[in-house]
Amino acid sequence: MNAQPLPGNPRASIGGAASERVTCLLAPNPSAMSLDGTNTWIVAEPGSDTAVVIDPGPDDAGHLRAIVAAVEADGRRVGRILLTHGHPDHSAGVAGLKALTGAIVHAVDPQWRYGGEDLTDGHVIDDGGLDLRVLATPGHSGDSVCFVVAEDRFLITGDTVLGRGTTVVAHPDGKLGDYLDSLRRLRALAETGEIGAVLPAHGPILDDAAGVLDFYLAHRAARLAQVEAAVAAGITTAPEVVAHVYANVDRSLWWAAELSVRAQLEYLAERADT
Repeated sequence: MNAQPLPGNPRASIGGAASERVTCLLAPNPSAMSLDGTNTWIVAEPGSDTAVVIDPGPDDAGHLRAIVAAVEADGRRVGRILLTHGHPDHSAGVAGLKALTGAIVHAVDPQWRYGGEDLTDGHVIDDGGLDLRVLATPGHSGDSVCFVVAEDRFLITGDTVLGRGTTVVAHPDGKLGDYLDSLRRLRALAETGEIGAVLPAHGPILDDAAGVLDFYLAHRAARLAQVEAAVAAGITTAPEVVAHVYANVDRSLWWAAELSVRAQLEYLAERADT
């Protein structure tokens, strides 16, 4: 029997050019949570003398120098640094990259802007003719955003969608209701053809955006049903629910599963009150 294909049609390798506008540099911070490491995305319109860097990743001097070198090799400078959200495997390198480049930092959370600018839903980063649109996609965290590279129909997702596996809803900052709304919003963009491929912060590019978003929505629905059934059976505390619902998950990841379970329990309680 043939194995089921992985959701989203993942590419075989990580890093390198995704298109003439977009390049990935993989940071050297692999872990159970960051998978192969953080994907730092460099985005620039052909012919432009500036580039946008999305998620500098960890505070790793070698990685930050590699970002600058990659941009300068194409005759450009780093004009802006954007964050999909403030978790340290994405944001810890911001201060160092800003110091190297003098770039303007954009983030939802003011603590990561270093005097820079906000990221608001619908805003377009248009440096050098670039069409990079901001989408507010809270859920994994309260400050999560995605970016649409319009010309390539790419969706840069941060941790909202991963290249492999599924995302933690990082309770209490992350909210399941928000996350489901964000996934549905992204699925609608895939339905209209505005996005075709997912460029995540961890794992490979996924060339079937609609397929992976369908998988994520189905997975969330199935997990929520399992948690709801556990609660109905009298299993009510988050650690007990994790042990029951996530029994087949590596125990070293149960702490992360518990964050999602707490978000699920909160969501069920809110629905019960309405």
